[in-house]
Amino acid sequence: MSATAFASGLQQEPLTPPFKARRGEVIARLHSVTKRYGQTTALEDLNLSLHPGEVVALLGPNGAGKTTAVRLLLGLTAPTSGSVRVMGRDPRDAEARTSIGAMLQVTRIPETLKVREHIDLFRSYYPAPLSAAEIVHIARIEGLEDRLFGKLSGGQKQRVLFGLALAGNPDLVFLDEPTVGMDIESRRALWDQIRLLSAQGKTVLLTTHYLEEADMLASRIVVINKGSIIAEGTPAEIKHRVAGRRIRCITQLDAALLLRLPSVVSVERDREAVLITAAEAERVVREMLRLDETLHGLEISAPGLEDAFLALTGSDAEKN
Repeated sequence: MSATAFASGLQQEPLTPPFKARRGEVIARLHSVTKRYGQTTALEDLNLSLHPGEVVALLGPNGAGKTTAVRLLLGLTAPTSGSVRVMGRDPRDAEARTSIGAMLQVTRIPETLKVREHIDLFRSYYPAPLSAAEIVHIARIEGLEDRLFGKLSGGQKQRVLFGLALAGNPDLVFLDEPTVGMDIESRRALWDQIRLLSAQGKTVLLTTHYLEEADMLASRIVVINKGSIIAEGTPAEIKHRVAGRRIRCITQLDAALLLRLPSVVSVERDREAVLITAAEAERVVREMLRLDETLHGLEISAPGLEDAFLALTGSDAEKN
């Protein structure tokens, strides 16, 4: 089932006003969920809870189980075992779907309809939608209303899909790679809208390959690998999982010598410079300056989210 079918499924039975969660409550939950496809286990005994006002970034290498987790929460597939609840209901119930918005990479909507026709169509699926003018403003698609969707650029299409995901004024929003194809200005404008959703008490589950995006937006990061959660916490807590700091400089000292310095964890080449990870960066720098008076181009930085992700998963799949 596609995201469009998910939305149109809202019309299959009479609708009641959407559930409104309060801060502190659980708005969606995967409880002891296992999902198998034949002999392949996509998720195993996974527990995940989402709360109002959170922006949760779900990160993991390709094939880690992120898409399966999202499909379960959308009601597009059922677990092999365990339970899934959204707004206290089975996510396949129409009452739960009225509180959900989704922007998925697999979304397929007719390219021969105008943008305003798509907006009117998606608004019709919900009992209390945003106005068309609000959707246009939030998505920053002024001037595109009478354009055929198929004639839009990649970034413009992404902005329209973002607006359609918010058409029903949802409490829970799924954003799958929302800024792909966007220029820097559009990307940062969409970040502002995501922050506004959180400030309004809405919950956002974000999947992205742009780790800077997760770092900037997420109140909580969940790292999944091989169907299980391997790390969870704020961006700062995830980054602190990587010991030490990174030193970058140009030096005549060779790698073998550098690896023998106290607290040095690793040494690698970066063009003309070296990158050194060390638990006691200042101590290492003092010793390097003593041994090499020509040392220059010195930079010391804390580990980034990308460093932590690679250390946790042993993968470069999400490297920018």
